Amino acid sequence: MIRSASVSGRAHVNRYEAELQPLLEEFIGKQCVPGFTIVVVERLRVAYSYSFGMSDSENPTPVTDRSLFHMASVTKPFTATAVMQLVQRRKIALDARVAEYLPYFKVHGKYKGVVTVRQMLTHTAGLPDVTDYHWGDPHDDDEALDRYVRSLRELQLEFRPGTAFRYSNIGYDILGDLVFKVSGKTYDDYVYDHILVPLGMNESTMLARKVNRRRLVLGHVLDSEGDFSPSKVYPYNRAHSPSSGLISNAKDMTRWAVANLNRGELRGRRILRSKTYDVMWKSARELGDLAGSSGTSVGMGWFLKSHRGNLLVTHSGGDTGFLSDLALLPEKGIAVVWMSNCDWVDSGPLNGPVTYAALDVALGLRPQPIRIVRNLEKIPRSTSQVRSERNTK
Repeated sequence: MIRSASVSGRAHVNRYEAELQPLLEEFIGKQCVPGFTIVVVERLRVAYSYSFGMSDSENPTPVTDRSLFHMASVTKPFTATAVMQLVQRRKIALDARVAEYLPYFKVHGKYKGVVTVRQMLTHTAGLPDVTDYHWGDPHDDDEALDRYVRSLRELQLEFRPGTAFRYSNIGYDILGDLVFKVSGKTYDDYVYDHILVPLGMNESTMLARKVNRRRLVLGHVLDSEGDFSPSKVYPYNRAHSPSSGLISNAKDMTRWAVANLNRGELRGRRILRSKTYDVMWKSARELGDLAGSSGTSVGMGWFLKSHRGNLLVTHSGGDTGFLSDLALLPEKGIAVVWMSNCDWVDSGPLNGPVTYAALDVALGLRPQPIRIVRNLEKIPRSTSQVRSERNTK
């Protein structure tokens, strides 16, 4: 079996290897996941780390905690953090009109209400979602984001701002342009200088051209016969970096998780004031905005839920060939982050059974079996060798 696992402390070994790892291996095997990595944090320290499978099914390289995955919408908390840094510096006001900073941002149609920065952060601005990311025709120049936002000149709101919830990648791309124009740095450079570098996330980037390609993981998609292969497109376009452009690994994402569990501080470097989290982790519902008929509770860049009576702060991500999840239990000092290089594992609208199983083990509870969404009984050709190795060890 191509896998690696590490845990800290004998008690952790017993608990995670006995209770979580068999569930993960069954889940990964039955769903034919080509590559997967997960980290569990307890008391702000790594309690368990597990990696499985291949970075690229056609040129097998084992996945490790340093393998670089496309993180998709897990990018959004980084964008929200960048905005809140500028709020702390009084460069941006949460309840100011976005058009005050981006005069070319205009909306048309029936709903012409004022769209505020706060509403964009909480997905309550009434903005639609992106319909085509142009992964097959990406732009990578410094003006790509500016051009994209300016191209939204015919944008029409779907409801009056501040009255409902509508998840919008467009909103976060606009917020990235806001960071660009207010700070004077491109969005990508701003995040690098003010978030990634201070936290020591040295292998992470928003710029595909800067990624360490020896560690880059390729996304995989299924064909009509249930076989998988690397996707012909990589989900990157600098015009959509603020909503979904982060490339990172389990090692760096552990630093991000711990910094947020610790309310903005990691090893003496602070990216946000502690009290800023009281604002970011407050539900839009509490602010008078509706949070959707589904009961979804959203903060600024984060979704807010409850797990076993504890506040759960989370964001998941999914794009062509990739899925990822990040979940925090701030009151317990627990975090789970995982990522996979396939897009057929249904992680649910916010979190999936993998996340909840890991959280339960961290809480000292017996985890529920991980639901098998798609049992691929036919072994894909691209994994036959790996499965054969698994059965002989």
